[in-house]
Amino acid sequence: MDTVLYYDIMTSPVGDITLAATDKGLCAVYFGKSKKSYFASDAVLERNPGHKIIAAAKKQLLEYFAGKRRAFDVPIDIRGTVFQMKAWKELQKIPYAQTISYSEQAKRIGDVKKARPAGMANGRNPISIIIPCHRVIGSSGDLTGYASGLKIKAYLLGLEKKHAA
Repeated sequence: MDTVLYYDIMTSPVGDITLAATDKGLCAVYFGKSKKSYFASDAVLERNPGHKIIAAAKKQLLEYFAGKRRAFDVPIDIRGTVFQMKAWKELQKIPYAQTISYSEQAKRIGDVKKARPAGMANGRNPISIIIPCHRVIGSSGDLTGYASGLKIKAYLLGLEKKHAA
């Protein structure tokens, strides 16, 4: 049986964002317009801007971009390896406007030697912004690695810093 994914595309200060959800929760937030390759090959995509989870996610993201939201509470329905799920769960613990290094993330997951796999898991994070992989930086303090580009990562960190004060 095919999985139905409801989706919509919203406009943001960093361009279009595609959101997708099941009836259980949000399963994707990608920069750019929807591409079937983002989703499970057996998924049936149905554009539904009024779907309760899509609508809630859009509202919360708009509040975030306006500097009025620091944490998200939209239900999530994601899948990944055991390691990816640990990495993504750890990302959700990083406070608004704060950053950690990939090695710190790996240490928090349980193995400081897994900084590179942590970075790879972050790169496969299906829910950008809401699962804040943009808050992980290089150990030197430099912005490194972001699937949607360092310009967007810098924008998100700058937005948070501006509204954290």
